[in-house]
Amino acid sequence: MSLIEKINKLAEGKKNLRFMEVCGTHTVAIFRAGIRNILPPNVELVSGPGCPVCVTNDDFIDKAVAYSKIKNVTVATFGDMLKVPGSNSTLAEEAAAGADVKIIYSPLDCLKIAAENPARRVIFLAVGFETTAPTAAATILSARKAGLKNLFFLSAQKLVPPALKMLLADSEVKVDGFLLPGHVAVVTGTKIFEFLKIPAVVAGFEAEEILLAIINLLKQIDEGRTEISNEYKSVVKAEGNISAQNILAQVYETVDADWRGLGTIPKSGLRVRDEFSDFDIEKIMPLEIKSVKKNTACRCGEVLRGVCKPTECKLFGKACQPLHAIGPCMISVEGVCAAWYKYGTLKF
Repeated sequence: MSLIEKINKLAEGKKNLRFMEVCGTHTVAIFRAGIRNILPPNVELVSGPGCPVCVTNDDFIDKAVAYSKIKNVTVATFGDMLKVPGSNSTLAEEAAAGADVKIIYSPLDCLKIAAENPARRVIFLAVGFETTAPTAAATILSARKAGLKNLFFLSAQKLVPPALKMLLADSEVKVDGFLLPGHVAVVTGTKIFEFLKIPAVVAGFEAEEILLAIINLLKQIDEGRTEISNEYKSVVKAEGNISAQNILAQVYETVDADWRGLGTIPKSGLRVRDEFSDFDIEKIMPLEIKSVKKNTACRCGEVLRGVCKPTECKLFGKACQPLHAIGPCMISVEGVCAAWYKYGTLKF
């Protein structure tokens, strides 16, 4: 029996079920493989807040833009941050106006940039989840060891489990199970998700791995079980990556953090500890930024909570397209709206 046949058999006679894939990489993989098209009508996949760029608030972008305007400052960032709109500008617009904005592929790239430009302040925009945060922490440790005095971090790193807890408490968010992010679970392990109390499966990113995870969810529902299953055993362990966890704990502490669409979530963000405050640009060069909330029809926040499909936003595919996006969900390569737009010939 094929995997699709197993899914159809398990879904037969059941109520409409909604499974949320938390990770943006899962969203793209699901669309690329056409998985939404082949699921039975009563099994729906909805996307969650698994794109770190998408959940970053405007005020962070406003700070990044403000720092980029300061003389002898270099802003280093991942490429999908360039066009994310702040209140009045983007990093791409500032770069076009003369700001020194460099695209990097790893936080470790900043070590070389800072070493080669000792007269400039190099500010890395630390945006990401547990997947990339250990590398950022390792970069700080390496910078201290190397004696670099001109490398700084503007942090908006976030933790996935507190966001899932918030989603479960949201009366508008109705999900029957989670496809948990494999990349995050490599670091955190599976035990950290045991608070969920609904069916959940850590999934890989190949089509077969995703289908196996959906079968696992359906079996849990069929048998009346609620557990955290692991369908990505080749790389994910129950305890996670202890070394990465230790590096995170050494450099960062948890703080309340603002998420686009979800609001302020307790203990969901990471801040550089006081012992490493000489790398925190907000401690070294604090700025007073007054963000102005834009009055647009963009529904990115609702999309990130799984209560609105991109196609239900009146801007989608019209005023909002990848080349002139209104919101970050259309800008990031892992953005839900970007995935829906790119694979728009598929059935929604």
